[in-house]
Amino acid sequence: MFTNEITAQKFTKLDASPMDAASYPSSYKEANKMVKIIYSRPQLKGRTVAELAPNDKVWRTGANEAAEITFYKDVTFGGEAVKAGTYTLFTIPGDGEWTVILSTAKNVWGSYFYKKSEDVVRVKGTVSKSEDSIEAFSIAFDGTDSDVNMYLGFGNTVVTVPIKG
Repeated sequence: MFTNEITAQKFTKLDASPMDAASYPSSYKEANKMVKIIYSRPQLKGRTVAELAPNDKVWRTGANEAAEITFYKDVTFGGEAVKAGTYTLFTIPGDGEWTVILSTAKNVWGSYFYKKSEDVVRVKGTVSKSEDSIEAFSIAFDGTDSDVNMYLGFGNTVVTVPIKG
């Protein structure tokens, strides 16, 4: 016996802070990646970066789930040795520099359950200013061969962390 009955599905609406990914090399044609990060993209919508990512407080580095970064080989991240693997990326914003944290925590919502004891490394990210305001939090990589910079951009703030692979 066959039926053509259709069951209605409930699909959620588009998330206000959609998930995105950035990698290096960034070309989809290059399968041999050094690093990939999956994160959600909050938008300013008239708010300041300090309202969404307050200075001196641990931030999930995006929205919703904390950002997850995968290194496909051993690297030097901000001057510190890091083994290949997947880590949660937290940050602590500041005026002149941001602290960038790689943590062993997995599947973390926000930074509500952040534990310093799970830190793998803490490095300093250099802060610069963007001429144009970046409405949606963004992460990008740029570099040559094994010398790469990771950029976190939001509002007029750009945080840079060097990665060597």
